[in-house]
Amino acid sequence: MYAVIALFDVVLEQRIKKIWEELESNGVSYYAREVEDRVPHITLASYKEVSLTHFIHEMETFYRNMGKVQVNFQTVGSFINTPTLFYSPTVTKELIELHSSHHRHFASFNNDEESLYLPDKWVPHCTLANRLSKEKLQEAYSYCLKISEKLEGEINRIGLIRIDSSKHAPVIYSKSLIEL
Repeated sequence: MYAVIALFDVVLEQRIKKIWEELESNGVSYYAREVEDRVPHITLASYKEVSLTHFIHEMETFYRNMGKVQVNFQTVGSFINTPTLFYSPTVTKELIELHSSHHRHFASFNNDEESLYLPDKWVPHCTLANRLSKEKLQEAYSYCLKISEKLEGEINRIGLIRIDSSKHAPVIYSKSLIEL
């Protein structure tokens, strides 16, 4: 399986990693350690299978002149019936356009009609913890509500990850976005 992900600037990435580490050091979640190659991100699309050479060429071409997107996380949330905690960015016109333009351009690659990342199903989010008991979900939620520093920055790269197993999801390609 493959996923196209929006990657953050170094400062925002480090802030989210710090939250992962603090949740782990408090015995709440081991999310950061569960997957060796995990990086903070917002998933834009997923694919069961792709022709890598062709897909990467398309990514290189499509994202060549794409601009960076500002993100501001102001919401802590969880999916119903899923013990996952996440930060949700403010849904801006630029974020929606990034997502929808990707799906328009890469429509021929869509081979997973059940994907939760399709335009009519997408809930943009950056996962903080998952596979939590009800008690741990409450602890993680309470912890995140106490964070007073702003979580904002920019999406400055687009990446392609290959999900090899439950323990590996390396970024196999990334493309920097330009300053507009």
